[in-house]
This record gives sequence, C-alpha cells and structure tokens, in this order.
Amino acid sequence: MSDAAGPLLLTNDDGVEAPGLEALRGAAEGLDLGLGLGPIRVVAPAGAHSGGGHRVTTHAPIAVARLDGGRLAVDGTPADCVRLALDHLVPDFSWVLSGINAGGNLGTDVYHSGTVAAVREAVIHGRPGIALSHYIARGRTIDWPVAARRARVVLRTLLAIPWQPGTFWNVNLPHPEPGAPEPSVVFCPLDPSPLPLSYHREGDRAHYRGVYQDRARRPSHDVDVCFRGQIAVTLIRMVPEAGPGSP
Repeated sequence: MSDAAGPLLLTNDDGVEAPGLEALRGAAEGLDLGLGLGPIRVVAPAGAHSGGGHRVTTHAPIAVARLDGGRLAVDGTPADCVRLALDHLVPDFSWVLSGINAGGNLGTDVYHSGTVAAVREAVIHGRPGIALSHYIARGRTIDWPVAARRARVVLRTLLAIPWQPGTFWNVNLPHPEPGAPEPSVVFCPLDPSPLPLSYHREGDRAHYRGVYQDRARRPSHDVDVCFRGQIAVTLIRMVPEAGPGSP
C-alpha cells in the first residue's frame, strides 16, 4: 500500500451513473482493514468511454460537475479522472479502484481498456490501484448485488497485500450459471492470446464481429480461469524486473 493513508478513489469507464460503479462503492464501503482507508470519493467520466484505452485530454478544457453524494462527473476519460484527482480533486487518495466494468477485461483487453487505464495512470504517479471487471456470458445479465459481494471478498484480500510499486491488480469476476458453486479467487497470469479479428464489410465500412466468448485461451491463464467460473486475479507489472545486462 502507499505510505500515506487517505481516501479511496473510485472511477470507471462506463460512466458515473453506471450500476457497476455503484456496486463497487457498495463493495468498498467500510473496508478499512486497519489500513486507515476512506472515505470513498467518486471521480468518474460523465459518459461511457469503454475501449478508449489510455487516452488523455491535453488540448481542451475539462469540465467537472458536482453531483449528489459528493460524486464528481468529469467530461473526460478515465485516465483524465485520475489525473485531475491527483492534481487537485482528491490529491491525497490512497488507492484507486476502477470498475466494476460491465464486460471482461481479460488478457490483451488490458491494453485498450479504459477501466484498466485509470489504474495504470495512478501507478505511473506512484499510487496503487485495482481494476475490476465482470465477464458477461452469453444470454445472461449481471446480478450487481452478487458482483458487489464477490468484489468485496477480493478487495479485502488485495488491499491488505503490501503494494509493489510499478504493479497493479486486474480482477475479473466470472458469470457462472445460476446455482453454480460460489467461485474461488485464483491468482493467475495474463493470457497474451489476441482477440479474434473478424469484420463484416459493407462497402467502405467495416463492423467488428469478433465473438468475445470464443477467444483463444491458454490453460490456467486469466481468460481460462474466468471462463471456467472462477475469479481471475492477475498482478500486472508495468516495468520489467531488472535482469542480466540491465543498468
């Protein structure tokens, strides 16, 4: 964890009114764990920015609106939210929690996910963070109270682990069938397999038609773990560890 205790910063890429953000707030409420965490502060995009990656706004003004409950809606990206929080909105925050995203952020998804980008931005500036997402199985809808309960279990574990600078946690909740056993938390590596590339062309236009649930997966990596109905937790290291020949 960071040396200075402070508020928990909550953000996402689905927008400030998204049910996943409210579920995350419920999951994080009261999670002090003896670490001096809290209170919760919400700084999230005013609208959806899914799949926007780590884009930031540098050549235009960014409007911030104050909503009920002390929430702040930013007319910008998830990374913008964290940057503004660091600069003046919540400069003393101890951790950033981003999510709960409606849809998985598994494997190579982390490179274009706005949910993950918010956490990565915090880590760049020396603050720890956790990205949380919920995989969606075909024909099912997310039960957000259940998602909040499962997220709380994971948060209790991860927030108590001493933070390693240059790293962050990526969490993906599964979507098991109703009545299935409660999922276990599985620590696993990131799957490097690419997403399926399939486009339907209409003249000069192309529409993505890749099927997320049919993506390639390596055994015991995060995609496989989550698709098999377990909670996939991956430590992502932004800076490679020093090895032979490193300065």
